[in-house]
Amino acid sequence: MAERNRRTVRDLRRGNRSEVLQRLYFDGPMSRQALGPATGLSSGSVSNVVSELTSDGLLEEAGVVDSDGGRPRTLLRVAPDSGRLIGVDVGETRVRVELFDLALTELARAELPLGHQDYDVDLIVRHISAGIAAVLDGNAVQADSLLGVGVGVPGIVDRSAPGGAVVHGQTIGWSAVPLEALLRDAVQLPEGVGFFIGNGAAALGQAEMWFGGGRGARDAAIVLFGSGVGACIVTDGAIHDSPGEWGHLTVNVRGRRCRCGALGCLEAYTGSEALLARWLEAGGRLPEDSDEESGVTALLAAAHPGDPDTAPDPVAVAVLDETAEYLGAGISDLINLFAPERVLIGGWAGLQLGPHILDSVRRYAEGFSLHHPAARVSIEMGRLGPDAVTVGAATLPLADFFANGGRRARPGGRDPEESGEPGWQTVLEGRARR
Repeated sequence: MAERNRRTVRDLRRGNRSEVLQRLYFDGPMSRQALGPATGLSSGSVSNVVSELTSDGLLEEAGVVDSDGGRPRTLLRVAPDSGRLIGVDVGETRVRVELFDLALTELARAELPLGHQDYDVDLIVRHISAGIAAVLDGNAVQADSLLGVGVGVPGIVDRSAPGGAVVHGQTIGWSAVPLEALLRDAVQLPEGVGFFIGNGAAALGQAEMWFGGGRGARDAAIVLFGSGVGACIVTDGAIHDSPGEWGHLTVNVRGRRCRCGALGCLEAYTGSEALLARWLEAGGRLPEDSDEESGVTALLAAAHPGDPDTAPDPVAVAVLDETAEYLGAGISDLINLFAPERVLIGGWAGLQLGPHILDSVRRYAEGFSLHHPAARVSIEMGRLGPDAVTVGAATLPLADFFANGGRRARPGGRDPEESGEPGWQTVLEGRARR
């Protein structure tokens, strides 16, 4: 019984610290007096928690505000310099590594290119290791100031393996890759600084829900549109910890061969790799030695020439319209299944193509959707730009830090006495209840 009571007190203290930290992070600066009603904690509990967090260096003063007839009240905020975070985006053309302070202000970045479809596991691990060393060394950051390293990857992430997260990335040739264990072996980080592996589309979605176009929504779908496509689904304020493999829904039975090996996947018609292949098959021409990003740029230039004297290339226009139609059909599946308030389009290809095809995507999505769910949804561009996945990856250790009351979790991103629910889901659900 004594052991149970000890755990109850510890859990209560951790929960109170977590609540105060999250309130100040997302809604601050805020005074001690305002924290009570905002968190539901007593003034004594707020005072004790604020004292603890300030002593730990996690809170700092952020000015004063006048009160009604009383003394001015000191505002508090989470101290941006109280910790460092690293976000990693294992993308289609490069591995991007970014160093952030606790406010997710970028401090440094490293970008390491990948060859065409070069997803060799050893190369990816070396790139991540080199990128982490570069951003830390370039800013004279001590590794023990890190709260964790978040990594967004293509594919399904299985966190149940005893050695840490395992990645199943069929489209990139990864079968049960023990990425977390490989990174722990390759990167020497202090005890307690863990790796947090997540699906890239889910990381993008979390970033948009925390800081971008998803703020305030309880039901949303965030689409990642690059070489492949994926989606993050949020229902009733909680991100589904699912693979996000929306790109492998079948949209054309016996259709084009997808990178995953199946026929007729959405990705085989809307992913940038497939988009360029369809343009070439229809008679389009790519610049020599172009990669996917420059190829998409060339396609857009052909369909929407800047010179008023140059006519749009009808082949490029037709390919883009077909892409919008398939993308709209895929989004209609999300609308019919989940009835989101918002659908946000992100990813590097989505950001390039979106301004040119968004109206068509909306029109096709509405036409393919049931009237009732279609009437309540808005389809917009994501707001966080090309770094959204790295920002989202960095929120993985940050969310776990908050869920643990401002203390690091053990390596692997799991508290040994927790049920295994990811820290980011706990934080997001807490925000949704407010």
